[in-house]
Amino acid sequence: MKAKDLFDLPKSLEVFKEFFDADAEPWEWLKNIKTALNSVDFSKFEGKKDIPSGVHIEGKVYIHPSVKLPAFASITGPAWIGANTEVRPGAFIRGSVIIGEGCVIGNSCEYKNSLLMDKVQTPHYNYIGDTIMGTGAHTGAGVICANLRLDNASVSVSTPDGKVNTGLRKVGAFFGEYAESGCNSVLQPGTILMKKSVVMPCMAFSGLLEENTIAAVRNQIRKIPRPPKF
Repeated sequence: MKAKDLFDLPKSLEVFKEFFDADAEPWEWLKNIKTALNSVDFSKFEGKKDIPSGVHIEGKVYIHPSVKLPAFASITGPAWIGANTEVRPGAFIRGSVIIGEGCVIGNSCEYKNSLLMDKVQTPHYNYIGDTIMGTGAHTGAGVICANLRLDNASVSVSTPDGKVNTGLRKVGAFFGEYAESGCNSVLQPGTILMKKSVVMPCMAFSGLLEENTIAAVRNQIRKIPRPPKF
C-alpha cells in the first residue's frame, strides 16, 4: 500500500512536500511529521498576531493570519495551522501537528503527532493521535483514534496485500480522502479507512475498510453510493 492510495498532500501544505512521498507507505509519513515541522523556517511566513490571552502557545508554532482562534486553547509546537481553519474552545494541540486549510479543530479535542489535510473536520471531543487524515475526512462527536496496543507491542496494519508490521509502537488511524467515522466510534490502532468509506456510530472498528464501503455493524460491510460532491 502506498500513501497515494489514500490521499494526496494538498497545495496548501507543499512547504512540507519533500517529507511526504506519495509512493511511501502511509505509516512512514507518521515518522516524518516532526522532522518536516522542524525543517521549515516559520519566520518566512506571516503568522497571526492577535492571539487571545487565553490561548497558550509554547514552542515553534505557525498560525495563519486567517485562523479563527477561541478564547482559550493550548497549542504546543512544533505545529502548523493553515488558512481559514477554525480552532474551537478547549482544543489541545500537543506537538508535531500539521493542519491544512479550512479545517475544524474541535472543542475539547486533543491532537498529537498527526497530519490533517484540507477541509478535515474533527468538531467535538475527539482524540487524534499518530493519525493521518486526508482531505475532507470527518469524525463525529466522541471519535477516538486509539494509537497504542494494550500489550505495548508494535502496531501491524491490514492492507490489500496482507498484514504489515509498521515497527511503530504508536499508530492511530489513516483516513483516506472523505472517509468518515461516526459518533462515539473507536478506531483501533492501525485502522485504515480507504477513500469515501464510513464507519457507523458506536462501533469499535479495526483493520481495513475498502473504498466506498460502509461498516454498519461488526463483521458487516457493504458498498455505498456517495453524493456527487465527492
